[in-house]
Amino acid sequence: MAIAAALVKELRERTGAGMMECKNALVESGGDIDAAIEAMRKSGQAKAAKKAGRTAADGVVTVRIAEGGETGVMVEVNSETDFVAKDASFTAFAEAVTVRALTCGAADVQALATMPLNEGEDTTIAQAREALVAKIGENIQLRRLVHFEDARGKLYSYRHGVRIGVLVEIEGGDATLGKDIAMHIAATNPMCISANDVPPGALEKEKDIFRSQALASGKPENIVEKIIEGRVRKYLEEVTLLGQAFVKDPDVTVEKLLGRAGAKVLRFARMEVGEGVEKKEENFADEVMAQVRGN
Repeated sequence: MAIAAALVKELRERTGAGMMECKNALVESGGDIDAAIEAMRKSGQAKAAKKAGRTAADGVVTVRIAEGGETGVMVEVNSETDFVAKDASFTAFAEAVTVRALTCGAADVQALATMPLNEGEDTTIAQAREALVAKIGENIQLRRLVHFEDARGKLYSYRHGVRIGVLVEIEGGDATLGKDIAMHIAATNPMCISANDVPPGALEKEKDIFRSQALASGKPENIVEKIIEGRVRKYLEEVTLLGQAFVKDPDVTVEKLLGRAGAKVLRFARMEVGEGVEKKEENFADEVMAQVRGN
């Protein structure tokens, strides 16, 4: 049957799919646009399910802070390749998800996925993701969400390219200090704010390593304890935000920098694309063959 160009255009606007896919869906549905949308969603779900097992360790981290600086979100959306991470449709999806996360108050990605991608519309984030998988042909995952709300201080952010994002809450200071601290966190990736926040298990593990190294060197027990004490002190300086040397002025610690401004870091979060994802190593020839076979 003949399908009017205006109907194809409307379906493209509502689904974001290609022209031929929209036309074919309308032909199969007899021109019923709602039935065509339903069929396209089912097709998208099937394609998304097929690709869900593939490793998605690339992508983007996006950050947004609400006007007033009391609420902020940071989101990681993953793709399989850097090429897709730069695709306009992918980046637009990631930005739209972040905007929605800021306004809907979802606490985690599972709750966020059930929300409409755009306020006032029916298509959920999960459905939009499935449609994007069908369109682009890669596994795309909404992986992580950090949501800071009810801030006592003020929230600041920093984004290094598209791969690293930081949210930090600071009491006191000004916007320049806030940006500097967020940038520092992006660069140094501290474990926590202060020595009191270091997990006991992590500290004990390091002490055991230091003790084994010192004993292996043949040092007497009383000297070993002093060596451990010094190495623990150095370790805490390296992994805590307050103990680290400020990246823009290594002669000053972050603790001293904050002290000069009468400021205090209350909390922070840092995300880097793909951290913790086990990447699958593939032979290039095998990868090409897999694409040829349509896997």
